[in-house]
Amino acid sequence: MKKIKSENQILKMLAFLSLSIGLWENFRQLWLEDNGFSAMQISQITSIATFVSVIGILGVSRKITLGKLKGFMSFTIFVKFLNLVILYDLNHTMQTFSINLTIIIDIVTSYLITTSVYPLITIFVKNNTIYSKRKLTEYLFRDVGILVGGFLFGRSVLGIFVNYNICLYISIVFLVMAMFVMFNLKTCKKVKSNPNPKASIVKYIANHKILKVYCIYTFIGSMAMSTGLGLKMLTLTNYFQFSEGIATNYLVIVGLICDLIGVLALKYLTPKNDYITITIKFFIRFSLYTLAFFTDNLFVTIIAITWSMLIGAAYENVCDGYYINAVENEHQLTFTNFRYVIRYIGEAIGMFFCGLMYEKGLKYMFGLSAFFMIFQITLAYRLIYMRTHTPKIETLRKVQKYSRKRERIAN
Repeated sequence: MKKIKSENQILKMLAFLSLSIGLWENFRQLWLEDNGFSAMQISQITSIATFVSVIGILGVSRKITLGKLKGFMSFTIFVKFLNLVILYDLNHTMQTFSINLTIIIDIVTSYLITTSVYPLITIFVKNNTIYSKRKLTEYLFRDVGILVGGFLFGRSVLGIFVNYNICLYISIVFLVMAMFVMFNLKTCKKVKSNPNPKASIVKYIANHKILKVYCIYTFIGSMAMSTGLGLKMLTLTNYFQFSEGIATNYLVIVGLICDLIGVLALKYLTPKNDYITITIKFFIRFSLYTLAFFTDNLFVTIIAITWSMLIGAAYENVCDGYYINAVENEHQLTFTNFRYVIRYIGEAIGMFFCGLMYEKGLKYMFGLSAFFMIFQITLAYRLIYMRTHTPKIETLRKVQKYSRKRERIAN
């Protein structure tokens, strides 16, 4: 029997994990609403959980090396499993504090696991293609998870009526499969740890101009996205009056087409001019968001939401892959964690704004998101200019100089 490559085993684990997350997170907002939480309360608890995740990721970046990453991820998946079992039993108990706590743990563990996947893969292989595969695997199987939930929700299966809590139970089953794959992963390859674990990743980024701009771009981009689409399911069911089934089917169809576009973009559709790529990915979204704000028309708004989701997985190699793979292996884990910290802070702030704008009116969510996107697009164009005009030899010289400096400090 042919041995599965370690990086493919990790992607298999990610597939099961994404199935679990997609199935549960699609209904989590509605589960909370069904348990008496308002949209503002849901956005606040999500925002708080995201900030807690940032603290957790910072702790991981300081304490966990690549060699210990597999054990850390296995432990975190197990904690997530126990937490979801507890959450399942809390349904309709009105134990607000316990529900808040378990929701926070659920979100935090999801973030800690997903942020650690690519650093674990880089132990075995590192290039733009595997990075895009990692992202597409997450997107595709999250959408399949939503599809499973949409197919089962509201039906009787083996005499059991499938509601939000039963979807949570099925999500736990997929999580157990991910846990099994993770426990059986072999990381026999020797991992080179950072020669100076206490070295500040902030100083490393400060000596790399492109990475500095990329981190700002990541922060603003995640804030813009979360402001507009942070409460997707509530937006679809309350503002557009979709039923849970129609909203889920809509998300599934759009998500699967998005994954197909992502695959095609990776293989065939990426333009040679990266400025065109960024314009396709972001400027059209900005124009539709702006139009949705000024017209306050539901049809225009659903077009804006649809386009934003359709283009989400496309051109990951252009928008992120280059900058992530520019980091040396010894700093890969700490940089990846730092990047996610920046991203999740942006998401937390965006989710908070989303909750505020949700109460004011639908158009304000997209108007504020469009405002943030002005800065996101400017930085995206700036990054392309910097990476195409900075002499490669000068960039390499600076990186090597910083590495030698770190080695001297370590010795």
